[in-house]
Amino acid sequence: MIGEPFIILPTIDSTNNYAKALVRDGLAKHGTVVFAEEQTHGRGQKNNQWQSERDVNIVMSAIVDSSGLTINDQFQLSCATAVACSDFFRQYAGDETCIKWPNDLYWRDRKAGGILIENIIKGNIWEKAIIGIGININQISFIQMRNKPVSLKQITGKSFEVKPLAMELCTFLEKRYIELKEGKFENHLDLYNQRLFKRGEIATLKKGNEIITTTIESVNKNGELMTNNQLQSSFTHGEVEWML
Repeated sequence: MIGEPFIILPTIDSTNNYAKALVRDGLAKHGTVVFAEEQTHGRGQKNNQWQSERDVNIVMSAIVDSSGLTINDQFQLSCATAVACSDFFRQYAGDETCIKWPNDLYWRDRKAGGILIENIIKGNIWEKAIIGIGININQISFIQMRNKPVSLKQITGKSFEVKPLAMELCTFLEKRYIELKEGKFENHLDLYNQRLFKRGEIATLKKGNEIITTTIESVNKNGELMTNNQLQSSFTHGEVEWML
């Protein structure tokens, strides 16, 4: 199961780096989770730094067997992971929790967490995926204010024990992973779109030097963001960025 074993590290540069080293050295199995009390060089999408104070947030990486999926199925795992993280967060923060394409966790218009999946591919076999997850739990002060970060403590007014929450998150990941292996991706995609950030609303995106004002419609089965500004458009991961 995801979360067995659950490795706790006092400090590490990056849980994803540590997890990849375990795989490289033949020391990792499916379900291994690496949790850090402190991460000094965490990364988000596009190599953005993920900032977290010591021992107040969920900072972890899960190693999962992806050999039953094809290389073209990468969005399916990303979708299942995003749904699992939103499942977990919604039970504490409520249904204003949403998924910002491609895989950020938001509450209202504020960033509560992020996901970074790195893949280990040999030939045509997608052997393993390293699922890096950072979720703001007890932090109340953020130096980096881009994306207006928010924590569970700020939302609820309560403090939480971080490690038990991380272990609980593993159960949500396990549930959605099993469903994915059972061929239930369409169910995950429906939930993803139900929870999609700014769905049905006008948003501003940036593509190169072009600013695009458009209505967010959905995300398709290939992981492309579908929008409509008189004509329907689609954007792949990394092609555009949100202007918030």
